[in-house]
Amino acid sequence: MNPLLDFSGLPRFDAIQPEHVAPAIMQLVAVNRALVERLADPAKPASWAGFVAPLIDGGEQLSRAWGIVGHLHSVNDIPPWREAYNAMLPEVTRFHSELGQNLALFAKFKALRASSEYAALNPAQRRIVDNDIRDFRLSGAELAEADKPRFQAIQEELAALGAKFSENLLDATNAYAEYVTEEDLLAGIPADVCQAARAAAQKENKAGWKFTLHAPSYGPVMQYADHRPLRASMYRAYATRASEQGKADYPQGAGRGCKAAEAATTTHFDNSPLIVQILKLHAEEARMLGYANYAEVSLVPKMAESPQKVAEFLREIAAKARPFAERDVAQLNEFAEREMGLKTMESWDLAWASEKLKQARFSFSDEEVKHYLPEPQVLQGLFSVIEKLFGVALEPDSAPVWHPDVRFFRIVRNGQLIGQFYLDLYARDEKRGGAWMDEAITRRRIAAGMQTPVAYLNCNFPGPVGNKPACFTHDEVITLFHECGHGLHHLLSQVEELPVSGIHGVEWDAVELPSQFMENFCWEWEVLSGMTHHVDSGETLPRALYDKMLAAKNFQSGMATLRQIEFALFDLRLHSEYDPHGRQSVLELLDEVRREVAVIVPPPWQRFPQSFSHIFAGGYSAGYYSYKWAEVLSADAYEAFEEGSQRSGSVLDAATGEKFWREILAVGGSRPALDSFRAFRGREPRVDALLRHNGMISAQ
Repeated sequence: MNPLLDFSGLPRFDAIQPEHVAPAIMQLVAVNRALVERLADPAKPASWAGFVAPLIDGGEQLSRAWGIVGHLHSVNDIPPWREAYNAMLPEVTRFHSELGQNLALFAKFKALRASSEYAALNPAQRRIVDNDIRDFRLSGAELAEADKPRFQAIQEELAALGAKFSENLLDATNAYAEYVTEEDLLAGIPADVCQAARAAAQKENKAGWKFTLHAPSYGPVMQYADHRPLRASMYRAYATRASEQGKADYPQGAGRGCKAAEAATTTHFDNSPLIVQILKLHAEEARMLGYANYAEVSLVPKMAESPQKVAEFLREIAAKARPFAERDVAQLNEFAEREMGLKTMESWDLAWASEKLKQARFSFSDEEVKHYLPEPQVLQGLFSVIEKLFGVALEPDSAPVWHPDVRFFRIVRNGQLIGQFYLDLYARDEKRGGAWMDEAITRRRIAAGMQTPVAYLNCNFPGPVGNKPACFTHDEVITLFHECGHGLHHLLSQVEELPVSGIHGVEWDAVELPSQFMENFCWEWEVLSGMTHHVDSGETLPRALYDKMLAAKNFQSGMATLRQIEFALFDLRLHSEYDPHGRQSVLELLDEVRREVAVIVPPPWQRFPQSFSHIFAGGYSAGYYSYKWAEVLSADAYEAFEEGSQRSGSVLDAATGEKFWREILAVGGSRPALDSFRAFRGREPRVDALLRHNGMISAQ
């Protein structure tokens, strides 16, 4: 039996091979097409049991199988898996486009909503019907028949372009490496990072140390390397990834004792033409649907009312952050010139100089904290937070996995299995960058009982070096808590209807609420102290060091806030104002945005858009503002736990945790996110908590 067609349990990662993809997906698409044809029969009534439920059941198997293929394309992007994924991507996209434009199905959903049965459906089922009617319209169901093939072709091309964008970025990242052969050039770089770089070079039978553009290698170099030419060389490589500049411009490395990888130019990984084509297709899609721009289309299923409202929101936050950001920059420039003789601060100096300033001001470094955060204690601390808040137990479990480093866990509540998840923490060359959560199986009621949800949690952290466990920076711990927040949203759902269970059906600009909410616990002494164990001495984090961390929590928060606003406003204007057929380039628009909100402007050869995979390959087109939007919600929600701690003496207040689970996590997308927030907080969200958490109540 084709293991991709086995839906009896967990994915069979020990058996699934690239050659299984085409036959399985083609079979499932054919089965679903036949099902759609039967359900579209006018003789069949438009009822929940006879129409909606079978349609959901049929789609779930295709979604599960294709989800496995997409996951393996992300975490094991080797040529056979890339080819298998790309070969079937047009077929899957075409099927979903056909489904979204099927007038017979659309008519049945409208008939069901107009029928007496609609009032008898439970709230989750009614929301599914409403969402489907909305989505049919956004999928072009009401287009003239002559226009539907073009609309479908747009969806297929967008899917292919998004996949290619992501692949180009990974390939360009992998194509560059900096080889250092003189030890004195490593000054400042943490020992464990150098050890990993030495191992990477030895793996290729090369002398010295190999540094790459993957986060566990690139980040520490930019933050700690005292050798400025090394920082400059790696920054340029990183900042021009997947662009027209490629690597041909700087093959000589960072000077004495350094040499960049001698490989062919990477300009064939250039994402520039893909960006223009994606924007043209989005604009065409919007026009076909009767909208002025793609941002209006994107916002239909979101909380925000209009692109104008989003722009007002972003500019309001920018105005509040600007005095703090300007102060941050002035202090950094003054320190760099006074203490390090840097009269001109370049982009490759920012992280390094900021780390020096932080150490000087607060007398600690991220590297010092990192040694108190070995992986076993971090996971134990994370699991303890989840268990105390939500009354569950997290336990090791077993399942076939796609890589030996992947682990598997189960979640138990009141003695009953309620969820399982895979944890893939370490960076690999064949794994796409960043951190993300994705679903493997979604909770729903089936004939055999309740289907247990399963999630993938993926990060790109440094792995163990030598005989020591992996150690994580505090920022990496925050990232882990963030992704677990997404996972909890999926795994702790109590909804029984798949299309609104877990993260399904949740407005995109509210989906970050649980993830950003979880980040707050990383700053609590009662949490952090319990998850530390120095990798060498075994000591827990000293309270004095924690106090320094807390004092530095909002270090350069103004700069960080404006950088996020820059990304979000660029995304919004790109999809609401920019004309991809006009004379202005994407980079010129970015320059406009930077002139409005940025306090630090990178060099003109920087090519940020070519690596902005969130909006060109990750579903955040005209939606990057969601991070700030949801941060308002999450900070306000966390304030309830701060209030609860005044009653119980612990921020891990079980009563507040139970309410958060019941009103936010458990209901998933079965009701509007704003209704869920109101149910939890008893009022509308306020921006005050966000400003307070970021130390931006008033400028000093």
